Amino acid sequence: MNLLLSLLTSPSVVMESSKEAVTQAAQAAVEGANQATQAATSSSGFGGFGTIGMIIYVLALILIFYFLAIRPSKKREKELKEMQASIKVGDEVVTSSGFYGKVVEIGEQIITVEFGTNRGVRVPVKKSEIIGNKAPDVSLEK
Repeated sequence: MNLLLSLLTSPSVVMESSKEAVTQAAQAAVEGANQATQAATSSSGFGGFGTIGMIIYVLALILIFYFLAIRPSKKREKELKEMQASIKVGDEVVTSSGFYGKVVEIGEQIITVEFGTNRGVRVPVKKSEIIGNKAPDVSLEK
């Protein structure tokens, strides 16, 4: 009862106490948010690393993908380009369609290849369609 009478008689005290109450409530809310943030980062699935751990995880996956997929593919492509650049007249080659032949003429982008057993069929082939420079392994086993 005394509290009620004091509140009614002194309005300035009410204002100051309500400001203090608001300040205390704001501080409590900030502390609660900080505790919630700490709890969320410590319970993350990356061993407490949070965002940094996730970034490291993604970078590790990218590196693994690079070394297992992209790098070997580029290496094979480079070797194929070197082989195609080193073709000379008289080489036995195989095309991407599986035909074996002998190189008779070389242009900048087109290579003329003789196909067949009588070597009378000459066909122009794009240089990029040559995938090997070996003679066919023809062994007739009976």
